[in-house]
Amino acid sequence: MSSISELFRSHGLTRAAEGGILGGVCAGLGRRIGLDPWPARLLFFLVLLVIPGCQLLVYPILWILMPKDEPSQPTAPTATAWPTA
Repeated sequence: MSSISELFRSHGLTRAAEGGILGGVCAGLGRRIGLDPWPARLLFFLVLLVIPGCQLLVYPILWILMPKDEPSQPTAPTATAWPTA
């Protein structure tokens, strides 16, 4: 049986390693549904206003359950040949 974080990762739900402000949760959710981080944050906030219950627990729970995305590896600069005269 797989863990919850592996299940989230298999569905593309990972916290963003780059572009996140606090934990990368909203940026990761936005990336999953095809939004930039700021519209995703706004949508997340608006959904939390509409859903009844304890909204303050949703973000920390997602922060714990969503695995962190692997940061992109910096690419090594390629050598370019200088033109000879």
